[in-house]
Amino acid sequence: MAHRSCLAGFIIDCEGDDLAGAADFWTAALGDRERREQQGPYVVLDDEAGLHVEVQRVTHPSRVHLDIATDDITAEVRRLERLGARQVAAVRTWVVMEAPTGHRFCVVEAEGPAFAAHARTWDEPA
Repeated sequence: MAHRSCLAGFIIDCEGDDLAGAADFWTAALGDRERREQQGPYVVLDDEAGLHVEVQRVTHPSRVHLDIATDDITAEVRRLERLGARQVAAVRTWVVMEAPTGHRFCVVEAEGPAFAAHARTWDEPA
């Protein structure tokens, strides 16, 4: 059975309590005109350029990670494991993975019209 996935965007993980300050910095640094209001540990920056970027409060050291959106998380995780990634944790509705290069990324549920426009179809191996 086939499933689809694509790059969902980039998440700027910020350790510490000043999420609004971090969002202000990244909004200015990336030349965005505005940012959306904080929702829990997240602030979504203006995605006018067509690239989804969020600032996220975290308890681990600050870093940037990417999200891969999919219409079948289990199938996408299996596909990425075949490529050499390993599952680190299942968190609520997403899976944290680590690439063979040591980079962390998340596999998340697909949302919005951009997914249909950009997703690639993957066939499950026999």
